[in-house]
Amino acid sequence: MAKLVDYYFRALKATIALCLLLMVVLVFSNVVLRYVFNTGITLSEELSRWLFVYLVFLGAVVAMREHAHLGMDGVVKRLPPAGKKVCLVASHLLMLWATWLLLKGSWVQTQINLTSTAPSSGLSLGIFYGIGIIYGVSAGAILLWDLYRVLIGAVSDDELVMVRESEELEELEETLRQPTPTAPPMPPLQPTKT
Repeated sequence: MAKLVDYYFRALKATIALCLLLMVVLVFSNVVLRYVFNTGITLSEELSRWLFVYLVFLGAVVAMREHAHLGMDGVVKRLPPAGKKVCLVASHLLMLWATWLLLKGSWVQTQINLTSTAPSSGLSLGIFYGIGIIYGVSAGAILLWDLYRVLIGAVSDDELVMVRESEELEELEETLRQPTPTAPPMPPLQPTKT
């Protein structure tokens, strides 16, 4: 099962990279065609926007699995383990509720727009709204798994804060935790003759 989950997230990362590559190619080609040949790719803007939305939603799923989302951890880090656990359970329940609302809304929008077509490409708008369903199912599964691990006690005290306030602050704290090498003693100062 773990291999299947790892494969899924590798596929998500590859899809994100592909979305970014296609966006760059479409936008760059369209700019060159406009300014050099006074023409353009009609569906470039529309597809780039769709690819960007997919990139953002899929990136949010990957970040959720890696606990890479930014958050306010200044207060929670100072709580005892029981307080951290209560905050983590409460935050996961709130995130599950928000994810459910997004999933439900995406499902409704996908159904409504399944027969509607995009103006440039003619593709179904259900494809555009369908990413909310992919995000909702994936994020919901991650949140439920993390919540389950917290409730059965499989999460260490260090893992009870699953967000970070800033990457720079985290790097600074890691640097400060590392032992510093002792510097060799300075030679005595020589008196100067005047």
